[in-house]
Amino acid sequence: MALLDDLRQGVIDGNAPGTTSLVKQALSEGTPAEKILNDGLISAMAEVGRLFEAGEYFVPEMLVAARAMKGGLELLRPALAAANVQAIGKVVIGTVQGDLHDIGKNLVAIMLEGAGFEIVDLGSDVSPQKFVDAVAAHKPQLVGMSALLTTTMPKMKTTLEALNAAGVRGNVKVMIGGAPVTEKYAMDIGADFYAPDASSAATRAKAAVQGR
Repeated sequence: MALLDDLRQGVIDGNAPGTTSLVKQALSEGTPAEKILNDGLISAMAEVGRLFEAGEYFVPEMLVAARAMKGGLELLRPALAAANVQAIGKVVIGTVQGDLHDIGKNLVAIMLEGAGFEIVDLGSDVSPQKFVDAVAAHKPQLVGMSALLTTTMPKMKTTLEALNAAGVRGNVKVMIGGAPVTEKYAMDIGADFYAPDASSAATRAKAAVQGR
């Protein structure tokens, strides 16, 4: 469908005004909201992720594409709700206590949303208890923790211990990431997996909730 191809390309190119106008047009022509979401927005963000992993796109290109996707998604939300279209999963995400960096975490949240997840963004400087409370309240399938400082990385372990102590650790997969974080550190502290960047975070999160 040419219109959805144009929409997909608009997101890939980071054309926010074009994206919103094409979403409006697709809705007015009676295209199902789920089709617009899957064939337009989610498909586009998957391609943006591929271009990033291939070294053809960098963080600025990802950010402008993500902004275009978010604009389209905002327009689409009421129609998705009306059609009772479910997200593929729910993610509670935040930067750990003591760390105020949020650009990487924000990009991960956007890529996860672009992959079809519902996001509960706790922001930065998030205490272990706040993660525990959010898991209890929102019942997510996944918790994402970010740290940009080596000094705040231990809070990831503290948060995992708090989730264990609260008896909710078994209900969620835990993904960690951030500049100083490694695969080994994720395994050492008992996280389920590590994501080196926003694109792989979306891919791995999707695989985790779909049991692949």
